[in-house]
Amino acid sequence: MVSSSAETVDAYLAELPEDRRAAVTAIREALRTELTGFTEVMAYGMPCYERDGETEVGFASQKRYISVYLLRPDLKDLFKDRLAGHDMGKGCLRFSTPAKVDVELVRDLARATAATRGSIC
Repeated sequence: MVSSSAETVDAYLAELPEDRRAAVTAIREALRTELTGFTEVMAYGMPCYERDGETEVGFASQKRYISVYLLRPDLKDLFKDRLAGHDMGKGCLRFSTPAKVDVELVRDLARATAATRGSIC
């Protein structure tokens, strides 16, 4: 699924193939736990988290991977050792299979996002 027309995050999760749902749900729970003060919304066809009306984090089940959109270059620098060896884009972390999803890394990135402010890429 590249983009979803789901109106809620629960509906988005219900659309996912069974083999991805648990991993994506674990990402959601980690983000919801750590991103206090953020609002969970559907935007850009995926679940996103906004602070003060600005999207800072999102996640999606793509055709070839599961992605977490961090949108802050300072976090990539802060976590460069833990991100080494992971498939990264300018503003996203990609996991090629549900089994490779590192929920603790996602949780720590979310905690750092909530604790600091930075420029969105």
